[in-house]
Amino acid sequence: MRTLQQHPGDFALLCCVVLLLPLLSHGADIPLGSTLSPGNSASWSSPNNTFSLSFTPSPTSPALFVAAITYAGGVPVWSAGAGAAIDSRGSLRLTSDGDLQLVNGSGAVLWSSNTGGQGVAAAAVQESGNLVLKNSTAILWQSFDHPTDTVVVSQNFTTRMNLTSGPYIFAIDENSGNLTLRWTSGSNTVTYFNMGYSTGSKTLSSPTLTIQTNGLVFLTDDGQPASPALVAYSSNYGESGDMVRFLRLDADGNFRAYSSARGSGAAPEQWSAVSDQCRVFGYCGNMGVCSYNGTSPVCGCPSRNFELSNPSNPRGGCKRKVDLQSCPGNSTMLQLDNTQFLTYPPEAINETFFVGITACRLNCLFVSSCVASTAPSDGSGLCFLKISSFASAYQSAALPSTSFVKVCFPGIPNPPPSPSR
Repeated sequence: MRTLQQHPGDFALLCCVVLLLPLLSHGADIPLGSTLSPGNSASWSSPNNTFSLSFTPSPTSPALFVAAITYAGGVPVWSAGAGAAIDSRGSLRLTSDGDLQLVNGSGAVLWSSNTGGQGVAAAAVQESGNLVLKNSTAILWQSFDHPTDTVVVSQNFTTRMNLTSGPYIFAIDENSGNLTLRWTSGSNTVTYFNMGYSTGSKTLSSPTLTIQTNGLVFLTDDGQPASPALVAYSSNYGESGDMVRFLRLDADGNFRAYSSARGSGAAPEQWSAVSDQCRVFGYCGNMGVCSYNGTSPVCGCPSRNFELSNPSNPRGGCKRKVDLQSCPGNSTMLQLDNTQFLTYPPEAINETFFVGITACRLNCLFVSSCVASTAPSDGSGLCFLKISSFASAYQSAALPSTSFVKVCFPGIPNPPPSPSR
């Protein structure tokens, strides 16, 4: 065996390796074979610690952990596997062949960058918040191309991407360039926000959504690069400082702009796509009714014929105390004033009729698949018969709509709201 004393050159080489190791622990490239785990406080950070990748407690299951990129102060902007959670024995590992993998405690791979064998030599978290896998000359994979629920400054959001949060999806329609918000459940999809913006061109060949450092939200197009469409002004537009601005699809189905001062951990809302939260489809779950307690949306049930499916989660929807199948021929339509069962595409195609309010009630009563109906009472003559397996309602004194919900006799109305003080 050779010794260091016999070969001084080996000692010099070993010294150099030892001196290089500390550089890898702070803002430098992450070498192949590196691993993060929930059991320690290690992180992969950008050069100035503006963003870091580490494990944080899952927002839905605190005993589990999510591998997330967070802005200084703790605001998350990306997560591996769209927020897939692992136990304390799991890890995020950059394998020797260049694949980034999220692995649970049993060793099963929950998510992968699918870059194994493609020449990845290292990973890095950039000052922009972008996680990259690269070789010596090029980026081979980047988190900016695989957003989860958030878009940050310097990130381009295009038609080939989706943001997801629970049953909700935000996307740019590739045909129209419209910004869309959709609710999905199994094979059912409802589009409750579909907004177009002019870019000075009749055809959008490659629309891209961005948020600027000044708080403006733009939709640009390769065909009209000099004519971006202004989507929104953040309410603190033009304000500067050490902050991050970002767009996020929230768990409540709304798409919003935020800003967060460095180190604050707080992210005040600056703009929302849907100004009336109760118009977000499914916000209160199946057969849930959204209304307002002052300025805050609250969830309840259509009548005392229903109860919350999960009393600890009012957004989980409502269930009938007696199923309609248990009272054949003995059902009735209970009237709900100032209430609207939301009807959006594609449901609007087969649930919209031109009949009066009496027929709107009776038609639903005698159609076995109908669970509720709405007469907007706005002079349009429309009637919406809810025959889908999921119904979402909105109640407000400002709504002229009259709705009816099918229940087993007798219908038991909710008590009148308490007078405000």
